[in-house]
Amino acid sequence: MDLRNIAIIAHVDHGKTTLVDELLKQSGIYREGQAVTERAMDSNDLERERGITILAKATSVEWHGTRINIVDTPGHADFGGEVERILSMVDGVCLLVDAAEGPMPQTKFVTSKALALGLKPIVVLNKVDKPAAEPDRALNEVFDLFANLGASDEQLDFPVLYASGINGWADNELDGPRKDMSALFELVIKHVEAPKQIAQAAEPFRMLATTLGADPFIGRILTGRVEAGTLKVGASLKALSRTGERVEQFRVTKILAFRGLGQQPIDEAVAGDIVTIAGMTKATVADTLCDPSVEAAIPAQPIDPPTISVTFGINDSPLAGRDGNKVQSRVIRERLMKEAETNVAIKVEDTPGGDAFVVSGRGELQMGVLIENMRREGFELSISRPRVIFREENGERLEPIEEAIIDVDDEFSGAVIEKLTGARKGELVEMKPAGVGKTRIVAHVPSRGLIGYQGEFMTDTRGTGVLNRIFHDWAPYKGPIQGRRQGVLISMENGVSVAYALWNLEDRGRMFIGAQEQIYEGMIIGEHSRDNDLEVNPLKGKKLTNVRASGTDEAVRLTPPVIMSLEQSIAYIDDDELVEVTPKSIRLRKRYLDPHERKRMAKVEG
Repeated sequence: MDLRNIAIIAHVDHGKTTLVDELLKQSGIYREGQAVTERAMDSNDLERERGITILAKATSVEWHGTRINIVDTPGHADFGGEVERILSMVDGVCLLVDAAEGPMPQTKFVTSKALALGLKPIVVLNKVDKPAAEPDRALNEVFDLFANLGASDEQLDFPVLYASGINGWADNELDGPRKDMSALFELVIKHVEAPKQIAQAAEPFRMLATTLGADPFIGRILTGRVEAGTLKVGASLKALSRTGERVEQFRVTKILAFRGLGQQPIDEAVAGDIVTIAGMTKATVADTLCDPSVEAAIPAQPIDPPTISVTFGINDSPLAGRDGNKVQSRVIRERLMKEAETNVAIKVEDTPGGDAFVVSGRGELQMGVLIENMRREGFELSISRPRVIFREENGERLEPIEEAIIDVDDEFSGAVIEKLTGARKGELVEMKPAGVGKTRIVAHVPSRGLIGYQGEFMTDTRGTGVLNRIFHDWAPYKGPIQGRRQGVLISMENGVSVAYALWNLEDRGRMFIGAQEQIYEGMIIGEHSRDNDLEVNPLKGKKLTNVRASGTDEAVRLTPPVIMSLEQSIAYIDDDELVEVTPKSIRLRKRYLDPHERKRMAKVEG
């Protein structure tokens, strides 16, 4: 059967997964009356809840005798490690651009990776039926983006389709019949070349592993594209590391290929196809699986280095061990090492004490997803504030700079620019109108300055602003950046919070807890209205007497507490604070719970 391999790349929320849904439906992989889920490729719980793609996944459809392997990629810069690996498996990319928003930061990131590999893009202007859509402007911006990224003449001569993924049509013209996706299928078959690997079918078997998984029945599995040769079940293979060292020799127990949404066992894997192999015990991502006669490893794409690190420690609060069943540092270490193996963008290092681990990655969202997955598995953790990773070059200290692209209503642009270019040491690069009453701001801001900014940004723009950020470059250290301005309210007692005490504390600031909640000494229960920390007693009940007076016996009406999500909590804390994460709750606390120890350590560190 004729074969095509293509990846769908786009910025977050530009409609990749919805488009793949339509391709699956219209290729006829579902039987009559079969229950079909929305965004079928977003298979895990977190992806469904957040509405974003986190893991790259492959599927396969048939169209008039041609099998098309489609890879759906994440659209968020934090999960760029997935995209970088996946692009080496395909022969073409379908770049999806929102006709209203135009190319965004992640579009730039994935497109630069695809163009560097020499892949020929197909541009699909999606959501052209939106009222604010401007397909001509979006197309000009895409062309400018390609030119800026150094695309070749062949890559600049890209075909364009106009589409609405949610309505299930794609056409060559903006005012086409708007019936189905056949124009996209035909363009993929015509424009994307058949895999060059097919010509190497007679050579010894070679394959580069790009994703690692585990199946409860067949064990460890590796997915990749067959670079040369054919492979039958039962054959012996060896695994070579990126540097060419032998990792192990094993017998292939199963070969699976993508057929629709599932994977089916096949007898033989052929050059050019994307397959999954089982039977290995040690081989991992970026290793070459090959015939025993092969000596050289296939070169693997280098992955961009991580930019932030977070310390994962054991939960040592007085409430430890009540919710979760995985609390020992040994179990936490095993889980983090397993994550680092499957996710090449994450690095894990031990700390000298041995009860905490430094996890380095791409951004707060990537860390938040890992922590959320761990707490759902029953882990209890204490998480530190994210720290930026610096680099030393020629005796100069360099720090990562991010490009922030912000769409805000005109009235809020002044407040946003002031925050970014003032205390956060950013530089304004561009400012232009972006539709009716909107302004687009482009700024280069140190990563340190953007940690914890999201919440403040949403407040400044009354929840209407959109902030996208992506790694831009390394630049000389910009000097100290002020952290959180407000102090916190710290509990001085252990016990259960009392409504009357919280009611009396409301003048002091915003509360993070409600009445009848378990609290302990050193736990952060609210934000102080001033810039210093304040120790308070949330257990103090009302002194009861048998005399009643109308002035003092008011009904206690509490303001609802501020409930922060996991990412907000991690971004909110300061260097001397931790987030306590358990399967049932997220609490903020001071690193040292005892007030005397806090003062002593502040003197030592100060």
